[in-house]
Amino acid sequence: MSQITLRDARKEDLETIVQFNMSLASETEDCALDYETVSKGVEAVLGNSMLGTYYIAERDGEIAGQLMITLEWSDWRNGFFHWIQSVYVRQEFRGKGVFRALYEHVIETAKSAPDVCGVRLYVEKENTQAREVYDRVGIPSGGYDLRELDWGRPLV
Repeated sequence: MSQITLRDARKEDLETIVQFNMSLASETEDCALDYETVSKGVEAVLGNSMLGTYYIAERDGEIAGQLMITLEWSDWRNGFFHWIQSVYVRQEFRGKGVFRALYEHVIETAKSAPDVCGVRLYVEKENTQAREVYDRVGIPSGGYDLRELDWGRPLV
């Protein structure tokens, strides 16, 4: 079995990350995002670690998947939550440990940071495949029902 390697995303990963995010939106929410907006959003993260960090998983020399971490401050805990976002694994690499490797990297990184109090993620209620994966790696429901007002999501 080939090894999965993990690394921080680089500026040259921009196009791949944009394409993964576009595919993610299409596959999980059946929506088409605006390419230019997504491209600018990814470029902003790659240029400013305060906005987030993308991690890239490679297998057999190919980019197999990604996820992004953003921060949320918790005054109740005096620490940051790392929010897992923009999770995408290419079809041909699904079920081969790519997400698990990314997730374990996030947990290890978060636990080693003294100002991080936990890890969170949200998942579409209809995305049963992702929910099953999260159950398998041991991510329980947080007991919160996410509500949102979203006027900044440009669709095509």
